Amino acid sequence: MGSSSSLVPVASALLLLSYLIAGNNGVSAAGTSTSSDGLKLNYYSESCPRAEEIVKEQVKSLYDEHGNTAVSWLRALFHDCTVKSCDASLLLETDAAAGLVSEKSSTRNFGMRNFKYIDAIKSALERACPGTVSCADLLALAARDGAAMLGGPADIPMRTGRRDATESHYGEVESYIPNHNESVSAVLDRFASMGVDDEGVVALLGAHSVGRVHCFNLVARLYPAVDGTIEPAYGTYLRGRCPTAEAKEDTRDVAYARNDRVTPMVLDNMYHKNLLKGRGLLLVDQRLATDPRTAPFVRKMAADNDYFHDVFAAALVKMSENGPLTGDQGEVRKDCRFVNK
Repeated sequence: MGSSSSLVPVASALLLLSYLIAGNNGVSAAGTSTSSDGLKLNYYSESCPRAEEIVKEQVKSLYDEHGNTAVSWLRALFHDCTVKSCDASLLLETDAAAGLVSEKSSTRNFGMRNFKYIDAIKSALERACPGTVSCADLLALAARDGAAMLGGPADIPMRTGRRDATESHYGEVESYIPNHNESVSAVLDRFASMGVDDEGVVALLGAHSVGRVHCFNLVARLYPAVDGTIEPAYGTYLRGRCPTAEAKEDTRDVAYARNDRVTPMVLDNMYHKNLLKGRGLLLVDQRLATDPRTAPFVRKMAADNDYFHDVFAAALVKMSENGPLTGDQGEVRKDCRFVNK
């Protein structure tokens, strides 16, 4: 998410990120930690001093054993924050007695996995500081550290202080999370509502450089004929990975294609390079390369991996601060799967 993903120098990366955040979130160039919504850097410095270190240790340990977990943390943050608020509502399990239906059961969240390992991170936090660190902050920190493990930008300043939702937004998931066949306008509008500009969208979708896509989400571009925007040789490869139009919406179906065949587990600009060659896996990806609002950023990121990482880092922070619950709103769940009793 290697040589193709050389990290930007820490000093210049943090300088640019501080500038971008200062312009967008009320943080001064000197690094004032508090934002207008109540989030701040090192929120747990007194209540749980090792909170961020514990998350980082757990993310690394899980990555060493299950590399795809780092990809899952990035996807989980997007799917949580996009639906109304970065409030960990995504993590709630269905509770029939409480009339709660899990967002994870929505078709827009098809294929998401590794939630059980979030429980492992939360357990480590609870052992150190019971009832202190929210699941919403856990997701934000895990996504940040997961990006670094995948060769993406390191040491992104991530404000914390989010609290957890006490309800699921299941009924609203489809109206918030764009479909993979959406128009570029629809995707840009959705991100704009979170404060992410067009340049940031092109960077965040670069997370598609890592992981994989189930054939269920690809076959419409392959059958009965291969989409004309797909490079012919790539279309042949994809048909080999997805040999039938009858792909199932079933995570147990192992038919899938890698988003990036060259550096499949590195968060780099290979995604943008592939778009310029007609190798975008999802339709919305490929459309970025031709839409006049996004194409210049695709070309610039394809040519400059450091620039991609800079913009990705700033956009990730912006997305992670979408409508957080703070203060006395919500709660701090003891178990990320269930509302406190």
